[in-house]
This record gives sequence, structure tokens and C-alpha cells, in this order.
Amino acid sequence: MNSAIAADIAKIGRLSAVPSILEIVSAMTGLRFAAVARVTDDSWTACAVLDKVGFGLKVGGELEVTTTLCHEIRSARTPIVIEQVSDDSLYCGHHTPRIYGFESYISVPIIRRNGEMFGTICALDPLPARLRDGKILEMVQLYAELIAAQLEIEEQLAASQTALQSEVETGNLREQFIAVLGHDLRNPLFSIMSGLRLLQRQPDRPDLPVILRQMEQSCLRMSGLIDDVLDFARGRLGGGIPVEPRRVDDLAAELARIIAELRSSHPERDIQVQIDLADSVHCDPRRIGQLFSNLLANALTHGDPALPVTVTAQGGTGGFTLSVANPRPLIEPERMAQLFQPYSRGSADAAQAGLGLGLYIAAEIARAHGGAISASSTPAGGTVFTLTLPPVCS
Repeated sequence: MNSAIAADIAKIGRLSAVPSILEIVSAMTGLRFAAVARVTDDSWTACAVLDKVGFGLKVGGELEVTTTLCHEIRSARTPIVIEQVSDDSLYCGHHTPRIYGFESYISVPIIRRNGEMFGTICALDPLPARLRDGKILEMVQLYAELIAAQLEIEEQLAASQTALQSEVETGNLREQFIAVLGHDLRNPLFSIMSGLRLLQRQPDRPDLPVILRQMEQSCLRMSGLIDDVLDFARGRLGGGIPVEPRRVDDLAAELARIIAELRSSHPERDIQVQIDLADSVHCDPRRIGQLFSNLLANALTHGDPALPVTVTAQGGTGGFTLSVANPRPLIEPERMAQLFQPYSRGSADAAQAGLGLGLYIAAEIARAHGGAISASSTPAGGTVFTLTLPPVCS
């Protein structure tokens, strides 16, 4: 059963009036089996069932559509009413009554307002029944129209709920974005303004190089925050972060450059490196460098400063893996589940620098390459983030 049919069964299941409708149809017609069926060109599936004769069909049960009269109803879009198959000139030799063993039968198409046929409301019985009373057919047709209308309402309600949920999530993200961005940009901006005021008052200060270096770092910090925000916007609104994959023979050099940069800003930290790239890697080296920088900076920021951070990279015909491990304090399972969500931080310390977008952006870059990032946190192995890129098909 495909997902679309399963969704249609669920829609009918949410219509509280359908069981009562089947009971009324059975009582009015005397037919002891009644059902609402989803009928397509190649399938017949029961969405709701009332079975008082042991026919054996359950909700979700399927029949070969060409063995049913509903197949003919779908083509003609007109009801079929049979009081007694054995006396009916049209259906006495038909294969469907013979297959399913019924004498009396009624089926009416359920047609949506846009003209699409959903399926049928049908009923049958091994015994003959008086069904030619025009009021019976009219009643079943009214119920078919009612089900079609209720389906429309159900779908509109589901669409409205989805839109509302999306608006709520967007509103929450907007509020978080404004609050976090305002906090994180304010700090480096305040540092730059403080440095400028000092230089205005004392332009010949002996520690001028130190102040200028701090101001430069603050500018770089602000630039990084803005880049993160732009990538976040692309990931959420523009269909993903754009990448330009190509054959890269010197990815190890790019990784080494990033390690050197972060070593210079964390001279007290021990970064242990094991890189073994036996073959070229098909990737966007700038984006993979950005991803790696985010992972390594995250490990240096949140890890135990007394213990080393380990970087491992392997590549070849089987694909490419890159992992960053550090013996940081364990990440709680509830926090682990949110690590790659926007504004999530690997540490409960809200004072840690960053918008909380680094891991989300890293995961989006991996996804854009057809790969993925996984995370684990155990007492024995510490916390490990691993990027896996699939091998390139030749």
C-alpha cells in the first residue's frame, strides 16, 4: 500500500460520521456488508467496513480492482443497483458476483467537488434484497455527497493546521533569532567601540598593537556571525546551502590550514591529527572547510581544555569520513536530539559564544553533498562528530 492510499484511509478514519452512515445504509437496504472504498485505476482499498456476514474484509484490505464492480463505476461514474444477480439480465453472468458470492448489491461513486472520484460507498449481501425503491438510491447518493464534502473539510482543516504550525515555528525561530543575534553581535561590537574610544583618548598607547588585534578579532567574529545568518537563511528559505562539488586532490591541505588557524587562536590546546586521504574527494572544499571549522571550533569551545581534541580523516574509493572527538562532559540525550537544530548549543552554558547555528549549518552542508553528520557521546569514547560522504559513482 502506498503512502497516498494510507493517507486516504486515515482521512476516512477521522470522519466520525462514517460508521453511522454504514450502519444506516445497512439498516435501510438490508445489506449486511457495507464499506467505503478508495478506488483508483489500479487499486481497491477498504477505508471503512461494516461486516455482519463474515465477508472477512478489514480496513486497509485490498481487492483486485478489475474483479470489482467499482472498477466499472469508476469508468462510468454512475451507481449500480442489483436486487438479485440470478434474475438480472445484465449481471447474472458477470464474474464479480460469482467471485464474491453476492446476490444483492448497491454502489455509488464518491465524487469530489473538483470532479475527481475518490471511490465508492457500497453494500452487498449473499441474499436478494429490494433495492429498486428510488429513495434507497437517493439516500446512498446523499451519503456519498456528504462523505465527499467531509473529505474536503478534513483536507482544508489539515492544510490550515499545517500552515498554522509552520507560522508558529517561523515565529518562534524569528524571536529566537532576534534575541540571540542581538546578544551575540552586541558583544564584539561593544569591544570595537571600546577600543576606538581608548584610541581616541590615548592614540599613543603602548599597547596599541594589542588593542588593534582585539578589534580585528571582533570584526572577524561579527563577520562570521553574519555569514552564519546568511547560510541559515539559505538553508531554511532557499532550498538548502549551495555547494559546488568537484574533484579535490588537496583536501588534506585545506584541513591542515583550518587546524593551523584554530591552533593559533587556541595555543594552549592539544589537537591530535590523523589524516589519510588515499584518493581525491568529490566535494566543495570551501564548504567542507567551513563544516570542519565549525566542528573543530565546537570541540575546542565545549571540550575539556586539559584533554586533547582528535581529528581523523580518511578517504578513498569507499567515500570520505571526517571525525572530531573530544572528551567533553557527556551530552544529555534530550540535548543530543536537538544538536543539529537551529539555535541549539552543545553546552548548557548560554554564555558560550555563537548563535547556535554552527552544527545546523554543518549538517546542511553535509546534506547538500549527499552525506550526513552523526554525533555520539559516551563515557568511554567522549563526544564524537562524524561526517560521512558517499563514494562518487564512476
